[in-house]
Amino acid sequence: MPTSEDQPDGHPETEPPRLSDAASKAAAAARMRDQTKWVDLQVQQSIQRGEFDNLPGAGKPIKNLDRDHDPDWWVKQLVEREQIVVLPPSVQLRKDDAELDDLLDTQTTEDGARAIVEEFNERVIAARYGAPEGPPLITMPRDVEATLAAWRERRTARLEATRAEVRRKESRRKRWWRR
Repeated sequence: MPTSEDQPDGHPETEPPRLSDAASKAAAAARMRDQTKWVDLQVQQSIQRGEFDNLPGAGKPIKNLDRDHDPDWWVKQLVEREQIVVLPPSVQLRKDDAELDDLLDTQTTEDGARAIVEEFNERVIAARYGAPEGPPLITMPRDVEATLAAWRERRTARLEATRAEVRRKESRRKRWWRR
């Protein structure tokens, strides 16, 4: 027999024996039977070890089992589980406009607040010049300087309130030590 260069010396190159169609189908069926026996054996051993005890959802009905097949079931479950909200751009901008002051109040620097206002204005202008989707866009861009002036006032008021609280706590501590 000829030897291959890929095979080590002394090992002849052999091809697997070719089976007829009927024989190959019978062999495949035997493998499937053996595989299902193996899986059943693994499940039975796991049950005996108690690996299926106290699983979450045990004894509860399977959710949405009575509904008709929906090809987008996984998308709907993802949206529900992750609480994803997809709004038309005009409605999203209204919501962002209502929450903008609270978002600005989390910023500690004027540069950070300015960047947020400018990014918001860019999105409003892009939505105004784009094709309308959903309800009409009534949100207007914010005046950057006026918005930042209001942010500065709120920030100063918060800092003063924090300082007053610290002074009040310090005065309580001093009185306690004086007793």
